Amino acid sequence: MKFNLYLCIGFFLQSVCLVVSSRTVAGEERRPNVVWIIVDDMSANFSSYGETLIQTPHVDRLAREGTLFRHAYVTAPVCSPCRSALITGMYQTSMGAQNHRSGRGVEKIHLPEGVEPVPALFKRAGYFTAIGGPLVKGNDLAKTDYNFEWDRAIYDSNDWSGRKPGQPFFMQVQLHGGKYREGKNWAETVRKSLGTATSPAAVKLPPYYPRDQVLLEDWANYLDAVRYTDLQVGQVISRLESEGILEQTVICFMTDHGISHARGKQFLYDEGIHVPLILRGPGIGRGEIHDDLVSHIDLTATTLALAGIAIPKTMQGQNLLATDSPRRDAVFSARDRCDETVEHLRSVRTASFKYIRNGYPNRPHLQPNAYKDAKPIVIRLRELHEKRQLDPLPEQILFAETRPQEELYDLRNDPQEIRNLAGDPSHQTTLNELRKRLDRWIEETGDRGRQPEPQAMYDSDMDVYLGNKATNQSAILQANIKLMKQWAAQGK
Repeated sequence: MKFNLYLCIGFFLQSVCLVVSSRTVAGEERRPNVVWIIVDDMSANFSSYGETLIQTPHVDRLAREGTLFRHAYVTAPVCSPCRSALITGMYQTSMGAQNHRSGRGVEKIHLPEGVEPVPALFKRAGYFTAIGGPLVKGNDLAKTDYNFEWDRAIYDSNDWSGRKPGQPFFMQVQLHGGKYREGKNWAETVRKSLGTATSPAAVKLPPYYPRDQVLLEDWANYLDAVRYTDLQVGQVISRLESEGILEQTVICFMTDHGISHARGKQFLYDEGIHVPLILRGPGIGRGEIHDDLVSHIDLTATTLALAGIAIPKTMQGQNLLATDSPRRDAVFSARDRCDETVEHLRSVRTASFKYIRNGYPNRPHLQPNAYKDAKPIVIRLRELHEKRQLDPLPEQILFAETRPQEELYDLRNDPQEIRNLAGDPSHQTTLNELRKRLDRWIEETGDRGRQPEPQAMYDSDMDVYLGNKATNQSAILQANIKLMKQWAAQGK
């Protein structure tokens, strides 16, 4: 069966991670397959992670038959920097790939010497490499979104069916995830595929969002996108079972960042960086739950180790299944320019605290951004703000004209990250410790975002953005670009 069979029944795959444990067939060692399932724009709203309003039986099955990592975090809360980091096992900031959709114009970004995308390592080891999904047509590849220059030849195809008999494969299945709810025919898709839709009235929003009908409907649609994603995961599992290779494969399931909302995608609060991560297959513990901190770049090193491929010394991720290496006691994330909007955020998260540093504290949280400002939820939030109909909490958190230079949150007592303790005298010791911890990470990893993006690179990428937008969006982009340059000239 091929992926186009799933298209016939309305589902398809986007990013799967299956790794098969070593086996002996006819006296020869068989290397494991590797499949990654990577999902767009989705937080850990699965029933195996505690979501109660919906059920996700197929993802739950992976957790039941594998290992669930409860505290996994991405190094960047937006697609391209996150995916650039994942495919290399390195922080995007160490490669100069930290700005979203950068290197797309005449100014290019090249990987540091000795650093290669993981598919190239698998291919050299004899693997068939593929990247596919439900939106792929013909011989096209699925979403890559890498910010650096790379060779298309690292992928053999968009489906593992083209491999030679007995050849192990590395397959990425890219699923549209939270983006599905933004489609024109989403309601009809839900009706046909899921039968019933999630009720907006039953939705429970984070306390910093108003209980407004537009936001409730959006969140309900998002939860249905989670259900639809779960259905697609089931199709992946069914295909592996039908081909008789499920038990030879380790499945890795994760998302590329959190829900696309006003405090989620693009931001370093847990709503933006906390993701699900589940491994299932030979050599993986069954029904295990790990509470230690995990970075999404650890998946890359773990996958190589499971496939018996040496982990490059340049790789900053670590093997999650190794018994001889210390567990992380902190994870680090960064957000830089997203589209036309210039930003510089860094964070360090421990089990108990989150420290965020704002590089542009004199700018608002919701800076102008053509992509996010076109979303109905942000449009509605701005309307409520202009009409002064927001409660004090969302008004303060979402629409303050400036931000604190530093934020500190006690995650055990304040998991929603509402009460900033950076100015609290009783927390100065913790603040100083995490401040130094972040400084040390920036220095040790060679954070290339310490200096502003070169103007030539910004202008090069903006030319691409402007060329790809409709006339009305182009005008908004031009206004935002002008504002970014104005603020920079003002030192804001």
